Amino acid sequence: MSNQNFNPLWLAIIQAQRKKEEDERNAAGRAALLGELSQFYPSLLSQPIVVKRKVFISYHHGDDTEVKAFVKKWAETEKVFIPKGLGLTFTDDMINSTNPEYVMSQIREKYLDDSTVTIVLLGSCTHSRRYVDWEIKTSLRQGLYSSPNGLMGIVLPSGGNNAYLPSRLQENWVNGHVNCYARFWRAPTTATELRGWIEDAFESRTSRIRFIRNSQDMMKYNSKCNVCSVTH
Repeated sequence: MSNQNFNPLWLAIIQAQRKKEEDERNAAGRAALLGELSQFYPSLLSQPIVVKRKVFISYHHGDDTEVKAFVKKWAETEKVFIPKGLGLTFTDDMINSTNPEYVMSQIREKYLDDSTVTIVLLGSCTHSRRYVDWEIKTSLRQGLYSSPNGLMGIVLPSGGNNAYLPSRLQENWVNGHVNCYARFWRAPTTATELRGWIEDAFESRTSRIRFIRNSQDMMKYNSKCNVCSVTH
């Protein structure tokens, strides 16, 4: 095929179809192996399969110490999830770009990567940070060949039971969790509790996708903090 007739869209479609077929073959292979093993170890079928989701952590770097403690406890010690995005820093071309599509594509490609759930860890000033807004907007983005991330906010332990929500998270949450995409929780107390929240967020990518609200423009600057009463 010549370069003149080359169509990137067809290539993307073919690659997506091949990946789907490969995933189906792998799933079938795992099911067959489990069936064979269960003949010799019947208890395998009665044991729950624990899945560790890849979770993108969105946070304000002013809460770095508390965020790292959260990840150490729940990801490293309790092994509830696989953390993504820790310590990220946006490149200058992204920060200075006036093209929202470019910024979102770069965040997805370089930072959110293959995560399926986004947790916004909420400290006192998180709601006012533009980078958090960018990460949430990208997490909710729906594309031809990509699904949005499940989304939830968790208050860091120092915040108690409440926190100001970033506006885009607020737009996707309703008190009581009725007819909304995102969820909002106080700090978890058990691994089972947190794992359940993550699975709920993962399932929301299909079961609650119709409730996604993501039309707001990306924040250009940090907003005034409702706690500190300053923009910082």
